[in-house]
Amino acid sequence: MTIDRTPSFPSLSTVLPHLSRRHAVTALAASSALPALAQFRVEIKGVGLTQLPIAIAPFRGEAQSPQKISAIVQADLERSGQFVGVDASDAQLDESSRPDVALWRQKKADSLASGSVSRLADGRYDVRFRLWDVVKGQDLGGQSFVVTQADLRLVAHRIADFIYEKLTGERGVFSTRIAYVTKAGSRYSLWVADADGENAQSALSSPEPIISPAWSPTGGQLAYVSFESRKPVVYVHDVSTGRRRLIANFRGSNSAPAWSPDGRTLAVTLSRDGGSQLYTIDANGGEPRRLMQSGGIDTEPVFSSDGRSIYFVSDRGGAPQIYKVGTSGGGAERVTFTGSYNISPSISPDGQWLAYISRVGGAFKLHVMDLKSGTVTAVTDTTRDENPSFAPNSRLIVYATQQQGREALMTTTLDGKIKARLAGQSGDIREPDWGPFQKQQ
Repeated sequence: MTIDRTPSFPSLSTVLPHLSRRHAVTALAASSALPALAQFRVEIKGVGLTQLPIAIAPFRGEAQSPQKISAIVQADLERSGQFVGVDASDAQLDESSRPDVALWRQKKADSLASGSVSRLADGRYDVRFRLWDVVKGQDLGGQSFVVTQADLRLVAHRIADFIYEKLTGERGVFSTRIAYVTKAGSRYSLWVADADGENAQSALSSPEPIISPAWSPTGGQLAYVSFESRKPVVYVHDVSTGRRRLIANFRGSNSAPAWSPDGRTLAVTLSRDGGSQLYTIDANGGEPRRLMQSGGIDTEPVFSSDGRSIYFVSDRGGAPQIYKVGTSGGGAERVTFTGSYNISPSISPDGQWLAYISRVGGAFKLHVMDLKSGTVTAVTDTTRDENPSFAPNSRLIVYATQQQGREALMTTTLDGKIKARLAGQSGDIREPDWGPFQKQQ
């Protein structure tokens, strides 16, 4: 099975047994030694049906702050597709001010957030905010933080999370992280960044390809495939320390790692016994267990949210389609029937949705399936979409694509109505994976 995407990164066919390219062993495990990637620019487009109008007043003192907290909060909320901003640029408010709710009702705001940022004598920053229900005139609460300059963006994301949860009843994902791979010149890099693409830090850099990063359920580790050993090999990388361990380096190809929901097991594609087949292996390594016997190529596994099934891509029917099989093995069940070429499955954490890439008339487009009804929706108008990954609250999808000749990361709502482009400054940007919720420190 060859994935016909003509990408500048290795495609699925790259990790199959017939691969003959040669690689040098020169990767750098350099989580802190390498500079951060240039910041992304967030462009939000589209109009949703039920967006909540919210005003985010400039935080008192943020003009002297290294980060404009109110702008980050507003961009987060708008990117979610659930909110639309109401102009508050002239507001003179902070967290201790009771707003004139009648004025904000006239401006068509349903809610209002205001706050302050001040630098303390020890160099840290005191950040405070409060949220108001303008319609009811109610104080919805607030928070305060004392943080270093490096954590100001994280605080802004946590403020957006607070507002999102208060007003929608669901957890926000703005303080989570994404991982992705870039290729700049002849160098490949694995990055960890905020959910808006900013604050990127290098986890690994190599002259040889790095593909298929996958977050562990706790968000502390990344599994990925590196070609530094002249063939694809699976590693698990500790994000905080930069240490890594070898998981799968068997004869032939080792590829496509995916974590089980409990973090104890990885599903991988191995060609050790001939052909590319699915196996499970302990997250600390060991002897893999083959899931089933197949005459086709089985690859791109991903666990269901309850851990009972594995979705995967197979050409056993003649062309790539998505199937699922129980984690104990057995017979496989076909899942996709719309379209003749479907790859790159991703299951939403709530278990309701399947995102995947379908080839339509030569174009590769992101599709979303309601797993209960089987209804499929095309959510993009681009033609080179790749590697969808759900946010941990199941409300957004990050994916790679190409627009106007440029590689980019995008997020989209499940209906495709609100999209945000996270445009890199240089290099090809691919292989995104959205991390889990982070524990509050």
